[in-house]
Amino acid sequence: MNTAGLGRLLFSARRRLGVFRDVRTLKKRIRGAAPLRIVVGAGGLFDPGWIPTDVDVLDILDVAQWRRLFTENSIDAILAEHVWEHLTAEQGLLAAENCFRFLGPGGYLRAAVPDGYHPDPAYREWVRPGGSGAGADDHKLLYNHESFDRLFATAGFQVEPLEYFDTDGKFHAVDWDPALGKIERSRRFDERNRDGQLAYTSVIVDARKPH
Repeated sequence: MNTAGLGRLLFSARRRLGVFRDVRTLKKRIRGAAPLRIVVGAGGLFDPGWIPTDVDVLDILDVAQWRRLFTENSIDAILAEHVWEHLTAEQGLLAAENCFRFLGPGGYLRAAVPDGYHPDPAYREWVRPGGSGAGADDHKLLYNHESFDRLFATAGFQVEPLEYFDTDGKFHAVDWDPALGKIERSRRFDERNRDGQLAYTSVIVDARKPH
């Protein structure tokens, strides 16, 4: 798959200002944020109104790093695009539990991963662990909508699927609001999806912490 066009889209549509590398500066930004919405694994890409973090300031597996930045039950929203496939099953559950702990009641995690039920063999080869795609050498798991939903339900979340393929290769999607967390690798926003073809999509869910 040609990702050059996607790269141009991402750079033009979003701010690439870099994540906060200084914890003190990040804490100031967090204290002044209302609502408090963060991006984990941001890689420098984020929309206005969201606070970007990456592993050097917030390792989502390390509860001590969460605690140095946030109080429990304080975050309104977390956005994670193509993060969980880089974690083992055990790490993925731990990360989900940490997000649950620090989200406020009613807060949500919008998460996306490559779709293991995508009907295109070339796509699955691109995204599978050790596959041919960029970054796939670090992929640990290839989720489908069932396994991804189950992960967050196990951590205590109420899960609403937003986009996914089912076992029959049928695509399902609801009209989700990008202002609540924009997923670039999605039906609407990935420029590889042209002329009605879904060349690149993700499993996308909203995982909400109950009130």
